[in-house]
Amino acid sequence: MKKIVMLMFILVTVAGLDNYVKAQGEAAVPFLLLAPDSRAGGLGESGTGLADNSAAIFWNPAGLAFQKGTEISITHSNWLPQFGLDDLFYDYLTYRQYIDDLDGNISASITYMNFGEFIRTGEDSPDPLGTFRSFDAALTLGYATKVHPDWGLGFNFRIIHSRLSDKPTAGEKGQGVATSVSFDIAGMWRPAKLELPLLGDIGNKFSLGMNLSNIGPAIYYIDQAQADPIPTNFRLGMAFRLFEDEYNSLTYTLDFSKLLVDRPDSNKTRAKFYEAIFTAWFDDTFNEELRDIVTSMGLEYWYGSEDFKFAFRTGFFYEDPAYGNRKFITLGAGIRYDLYGFDFGYITTDVFKDGENHPLSDTLRFTLLIGWGGAYTNQKGFPRGI
Repeated sequence: MKKIVMLMFILVTVAGLDNYVKAQGEAAVPFLLLAPDSRAGGLGESGTGLADNSAAIFWNPAGLAFQKGTEISITHSNWLPQFGLDDLFYDYLTYRQYIDDLDGNISASITYMNFGEFIRTGEDSPDPLGTFRSFDAALTLGYATKVHPDWGLGFNFRIIHSRLSDKPTAGEKGQGVATSVSFDIAGMWRPAKLELPLLGDIGNKFSLGMNLSNIGPAIYYIDQAQADPIPTNFRLGMAFRLFEDEYNSLTYTLDFSKLLVDRPDSNKTRAKFYEAIFTAWFDDTFNEELRDIVTSMGLEYWYGSEDFKFAFRTGFFYEDPAYGNRKFITLGAGIRYDLYGFDFGYITTDVFKDGENHPLSDTLRFTLLIGWGGAYTNQKGFPRGI
């Protein structure tokens, strides 16, 4: 039983949902909120407006509408290194392909969070009764197409499977295993021409994206009366090319995100997931709702030609102290050579810690990718990520 409690603590810490603890379960399966890829991980975990590679299936599937060719990638991270748990890791596999007959991209991803092996003990005795393994996983399938040369739409369908324990605790029936489904809907605007006062024409240099993800019914392990909502999340992001010439480019990214789940209240029934998409904006005062929005931003510099180039990245992630208090700086780098690419991202909280090691500090992500036949369907050279 104690191991299960420890596991739930790790689950909460993974997503930084302090409200999850305070509100006795604001959202289940928080692994669905993790920034999965190294590139966006190095940009302060911002990517909704960029979304120019196969990881767009997470950040903004509508970004896939502007891509051609095929790409596969795999990301690995030993998660929360401050816990010292070697078997706590995160893997992410993506695939996308443009199909002429569908006039768009099909995509897929597999997300896997391994929590390792745990020792089962009784309620009244610390003596071992056996071991079990725990993990969370999700399979996502997506489609994206352009509805206008400057506009893209993307849709995902997801199967979620969570295995916390193979047996119930105490006198409960069933198992600590749950399965549910969800879907995402997203939009992307990448204008080929956009005249603004003072800035002039910023067409092919600016993009704006929106993603409403993890829309679906609550998930439960033992019985439906104990169901918790999945982490429906709203993201709004932009990317802006600050500078570009034949060999150099510098891009700025900015994301805002908000969790859209109904906070439990003893005086009312929890809203359905489709209701919470709207009611979650009005649970508190306007000022409190603004504080509940997470902000992330990043800078990405590329140097080189189409055959060989490398990148340096940095970013900043901020969450209000009353709503999770995650604050960290990210660093990253990347290389592209012919069909192949490598990215890594690094999180540091050293500049913010108050005498204690934060569990997110020193987290590393590594991504390998292969992409071929790639081209953007309405813009030359923007974004320049693949």
